[in-house]
Amino acid sequence: MSSLNKNVPANMKLKIAFILMWVNLFAVAQVNLSSLKVNHLMSPEGLTEKKPTFSWIITSNERNTMQEAYEIQVFKGDKLIWNSGRVKSDNSLTVSYGGDSLLSATRYFWQVRVWDNHSHCTNWSTKASWLTGLFSVDEWKKASWIEPQKQSEASPLFRKQFSVAKPIASAVLYITSHGMYEASINGNKVGKSHFTPGWTSYEKRLQYQTYDVTGMLNKGSNALGVMLGRGWYLGRIGYKVVPKVYSAEKVGALAIMIVSYLDGSKEIITTDKTWKTSTGEVVFSELYDGETVDARLQQKGWNTPVFDDSKWEAVQVKEYPFDNLVSSESEPVVTHELKSPIAVITTPKGEKVLDFGQNMSGREILTYKGTRGQVITTSHAEVLDEKGNFYTANLRSAKAQGRYVCSGEPDRFEARFTFYGFRYLKVEGIDGNLNPDDFKVAVVFSDMEQTGTFNSSNNLVNQLQSNIQWGLYSNFVDIPSDCPQRDERLGWTGDAQAFFRTATFNRDVQNFFRKWLKDLAADQSPDGKVSHITPIIPGLVGKGNTFWSDASTIIPWQHYMAYGDKQILENQYSSMKKWVDYMVSQSKDYLWTTGSHHGDWLFYSVNNDNLGVSAVTYKPLIQQCFFANSLDILSKSAAVLGKSEDAEHYAEMTTKVKSAFCNAYLTPGGYLVSATQTAFALALNFEMLPEAQRPVVAAHLADNVRQYGHITTGFVGTPFICHVLSEWGYTDLAYKLLLRKEYPGWLYPITMGATTMWERWNAMLPDHTIPSNGMNSFNHYAYGSIGDWLYRDAVGLHETSAGFKTMMIKPHPGGEFTQMSVTELTPYGLASAAWRKDNDAFSMDVSIPVNTTATIFIPVASTDQRILLDNTKLSDVKGIQVEGFGEGYIKVKVGSGTYRFVVPEIKNQPNK
Repeated sequence: MSSLNKNVPANMKLKIAFILMWVNLFAVAQVNLSSLKVNHLMSPEGLTEKKPTFSWIITSNERNTMQEAYEIQVFKGDKLIWNSGRVKSDNSLTVSYGGDSLLSATRYFWQVRVWDNHSHCTNWSTKASWLTGLFSVDEWKKASWIEPQKQSEASPLFRKQFSVAKPIASAVLYITSHGMYEASINGNKVGKSHFTPGWTSYEKRLQYQTYDVTGMLNKGSNALGVMLGRGWYLGRIGYKVVPKVYSAEKVGALAIMIVSYLDGSKEIITTDKTWKTSTGEVVFSELYDGETVDARLQQKGWNTPVFDDSKWEAVQVKEYPFDNLVSSESEPVVTHELKSPIAVITTPKGEKVLDFGQNMSGREILTYKGTRGQVITTSHAEVLDEKGNFYTANLRSAKAQGRYVCSGEPDRFEARFTFYGFRYLKVEGIDGNLNPDDFKVAVVFSDMEQTGTFNSSNNLVNQLQSNIQWGLYSNFVDIPSDCPQRDERLGWTGDAQAFFRTATFNRDVQNFFRKWLKDLAADQSPDGKVSHITPIIPGLVGKGNTFWSDASTIIPWQHYMAYGDKQILENQYSSMKKWVDYMVSQSKDYLWTTGSHHGDWLFYSVNNDNLGVSAVTYKPLIQQCFFANSLDILSKSAAVLGKSEDAEHYAEMTTKVKSAFCNAYLTPGGYLVSATQTAFALALNFEMLPEAQRPVVAAHLADNVRQYGHITTGFVGTPFICHVLSEWGYTDLAYKLLLRKEYPGWLYPITMGATTMWERWNAMLPDHTIPSNGMNSFNHYAYGSIGDWLYRDAVGLHETSAGFKTMMIKPHPGGEFTQMSVTELTPYGLASAAWRKDNDAFSMDVSIPVNTTATIFIPVASTDQRILLDNTKLSDVKGIQVEGFGEGYIKVKVGSGTYRFVVPEIKNQPNK
């Protein structure tokens, strides 16, 4: 610029400076919109909400930015059908559509712009869209359920040929099935989903999917094909034989395709008696037992218009009710990645085994040219035994095998209607050495957006985080299951609620659980009891169990706090209230002691326990804690929903239930009838105790942890123990539990080579022997609940109001870590927090999303410690509100933006 300045006249310099000032201002104050969602989904297809909600994320590189107003426009085609006008509001999460009634089977577009508190107005966002589903049951009555003439183990094929004579404006397919379906048009698969229509409480809620197939149709002849598998509907489900669950005795399909032409006319193609059926290469398929594919039986081109189906049979038309049909509202199961083997192993027994390096949910893809009729069998295992041999005893009755019969030509084999939980693949039927290039694994789980990351200076803890994530991936295959490998894979409610907040950090699970909770409510008994598993398998498990049934209250409330949409409370309130009222009905003098309960499932215990060190927690004590917690949640939920009478009634009852707890289970000296870590943690976490007794009980908990030197909690106590220790000033003990490398402890499985969370603390012994019991999964996520402590306490990123509208960052450094960091995609945008110890300095880097505020807690030993923000003394920075010192922290309130706080000299920073 110096050379330019020499030759530019003074008046031109002034103009250039003025222009540069405005360019600079625009660059500094740039505000953008992204992540436009309808009902929290990106461009969803099949919505049946008459008043869908809109949300968006705002980004700005200017600090302290808040939305002050928004304007939304909705279009049908090019026609504007609703304009909200400029609405003064900071709501960017749940803005409801306010226009005229929407139409079935119609695509709508929308855009938004916002004004912020710095007098900026964004440009209109890029348009997003949604496609409506079928609003009326009557619309389905144009179609008929079709089934094969005979039920067999082979997967039936259905096909329908039709013609398109005019230019198409749009074509939309609505489809569901009894069993699982895979649809195709002109030889190409429709969508990317697996295991559709998903697993729900089918008699009450059978999902259908919506696909925009406009680009898949050709002018002239077309073919619509459907292949079916038994799936959850007709397949073997559960670890014991149960009576027939659902009404249909055969797999079947139901579909409507609406073709709209440019001239304004429509044509509707449905499943009816004109369809044809046969079978193909999938000759057997069961979720637990695997799939058999005979490539010699493949009917090539069966789903294309040139195929000759003259030898196919007519379908059988059946009548079933349509009133259980609901549109799919959660993300489908998809393939996320393909994994290659990391090693080829010959075991001591001579087994040929491929190691894929990661325990996971998926299915192998085999590309191979064998001799005609050659049979290749694959078996799946999570671990090798102590001798290095293939181990499948923990699968129990699940065969978990693929069986592939070669055609003599190059074949590609991949199961369609099953998946496996495994790391190791045993291959039989191939002579000589295995070629690892012939094998891949498709990793499958629900298509939830990744939302969180965690990193630390401890590599074992980083592997723990990886194990937590892979436990989620493996068990979030359409429902939150307990395990992906054995003859179970069920939606255990206790496991799900224990892990829920950890899940919300790692993936966007709001629609995943919105769907599952509706099934939980549908399965609930009239008297209010909640099943131990959802979807329910009648005759397999019971109902009304504390902790497990409390998923009906805990998950909706935590969902609301994580995502900020009170509709989840509106949806579930009746179910929540029924469960709480059931507990009330079973109590006497506000004490609930009746019923059969699992207790602190898989707590620390020893054989021949002469010394009494097994950590047995009195079950009625556990019941009372969760009784009070669900009452409290119901009261708070009622307040959010404006149900003031309910809020007051259940708040009063909460107080009485806590008082009954103290009378029954608390001694004057601050001991509980069960002096276990679980008992102490529950009593403190749910605030069951008088305030004066809480520090006494916390000290007893700390003494218990010191006495054992390790964790003793099971599924019930594990999610809470480290939170409670940190809350009461014992973060050093929380880190001691976290970092233990011996049994029992979180890092012990990692030292044994685990790549997912284990069901049991001792699923494998130090000598690599595997306890011979009937329940031992190497891929359970319940103990992964420690992730929530890592994210919300150790690093300290924690919401303080629903949806992270306000948040705090309060780190608890310790455990000889030199750094920890998290990022979390909150409903308002990306938040991050990191702390680092560097020689004698301590620093914190935080990022707060637009339209939110945060309170930052900076750990210091005293008020006179020097703190820098952006290399400036904190007290000299404008726009920063210092709220004081307490409990070892300087508290600072900030708006959106990025901040770097530095404490140049560490002076005995506190645990709390």
